[in-house]
Amino acid sequence: MRSNLQSGLVLAAFCVATLLLSCSRETRVLRQPPPADETINTVQVSGLNPGANSIPTPPPSNLYQESAYAVSEGQKLYEQYNCVGCHAHGGGGIGPALMDNSWIYGSDPENIFTTIMQGRPNGMPSFRNRIPQYQAWEIAAYVRSMAGLLPKGVSPNRPDHMRVKPAESSTPPQKPTGITGSPEQHQ
Repeated sequence: MRSNLQSGLVLAAFCVATLLLSCSRETRVLRQPPPADETINTVQVSGLNPGANSIPTPPPSNLYQESAYAVSEGQKLYEQYNCVGCHAHGGGGIGPALMDNSWIYGSDPENIFTTIMQGRPNGMPSFRNRIPQYQAWEIAAYVRSMAGLLPKGVSPNRPDHMRVKPAESSTPPQKPTGITGSPEQHQ
């Protein structure tokens, strides 16, 4: 009887220790450090550029694409900066829809970041010097989640007050049309 009790306690202690060691939380950077002298005009928007060399594309910032916290912050910022005024909740309106697979300027994070910071002709205003770069990366990550371009574990669920579309975490993955990473060429 005593050996059964001891083995039960050892088993319970082992289970508790295993559970405690197996739980890990995502590390969150709650306040981004200010950027050092960064040049944000590094994404090539078109084939036209001064000089004979093309502009090298910076590596995408996976810090924001892989963080559920950054994507949910991007969701809040999308509402707070009134992106919903033109793009609705991803379904489009005055601005293009963000939930489909048709991307005019490319669906890569750096293309969306450039669109936010530099703006686009005939509608999209520039937010350069109006919002911090890390917030633009968070909004870009959220925009990609609306189109199903992020893993389900990272994409946020729909807030309770919104019932107009399915949650981003249940959006099926889509392959963007056009040339991913570069602007779609219209003739």
